[in-house]
Amino acid sequence: MRGGTHVSAVTDATFDLAAGECLALVGESGCGKSVLASALLGLLPQNAETAGSALIGDAEGTGRVDLLTADERTLARIVRGRRVGLVPQSPAAHLTPVRTVRSQLEETLRELAGVRKPQLRAAAEAAAERAAFPLGHLDRYPHELSGGLAQRAATALALIGDAPLLLADEPTTGLDRDLVDRTVDELRRHVGDDRALLLITHDLAAAERIADRVAVMYASRVVELADADEFFGTPGPRHPYARGLLNALPERAFTPVPGMPPELSALPEGCAFAARCDRADRTCEALPALTDGTACHHPHADVLEAPRA
Repeated sequence: MRGGTHVSAVTDATFDLAAGECLALVGESGCGKSVLASALLGLLPQNAETAGSALIGDAEGTGRVDLLTADERTLARIVRGRRVGLVPQSPAAHLTPVRTVRSQLEETLRELAGVRKPQLRAAAEAAAERAAFPLGHLDRYPHELSGGLAQRAATALALIGDAPLLLADEPTTGLDRDLVDRTVDELRRHVGDDRALLLITHDLAAAERIADRVAVMYASRVVELADADEFFGTPGPRHPYARGLLNALPERAFTPVPGMPPELSALPEGCAFAARCDRADRTCEALPALTDGTACHHPHADVLEAPRA
């Protein structure tokens, strides 16, 4: 950054995602969730640097692509829309402002699904209905849409390519509860048995509804990775921060996580959550590794309080 400042936006993020699986990536704003998604699609700013690998392909490795090292031509022609679909966090910024929603759906259907002109109108309407986008708004321009309608238009576009991996970055923003449930259920149906879904969300209820596993990010790092049934049920999260997220829900203890997360440009050498954690001691001055699904020197072993009736 300016002045030589370095921001560690995502660090040591390690996970896999199998066909037929939904992984929910949760955490406070600014922890690195959306940056991770942008890195997988080659959409980071020019001053960003990446290291490591992010492989997408079949189990035998035939035709595998490393998303972090692929050039722009490969990303544009092979990856985006075809192998990795994106429901963006800011849909209005991703929709073409001078073209109607119908026009954008039809173009995407031509390019990704090979639909020809006689069938385009009906195919565009079917794509809209799949994302609960009202047909009466198809001939409107993006600036004529509410935030919720723009979100549904972006979801409809993302589903067209039937990509093996779908990245859904806050796909329920601006939606009421019924539409939240309908949207995440449609995303889950998209996964089926042969596709994967990375759901980036603040909505823990949506994550609980459709996720198979949950990854919790804090200050650029994955601090917990657990099966969804165990995370939301028994024994509950083991990392104090992950447990705090659930305890902050109204239907649980409704207790906020104290303090504020650190700036990513000034992360401590040890555990980044230590300043907010009532279990911290001198041991936490050393950075904990992600071991058995938890990056914590003092993980919880007791059962989380159940939701209220």
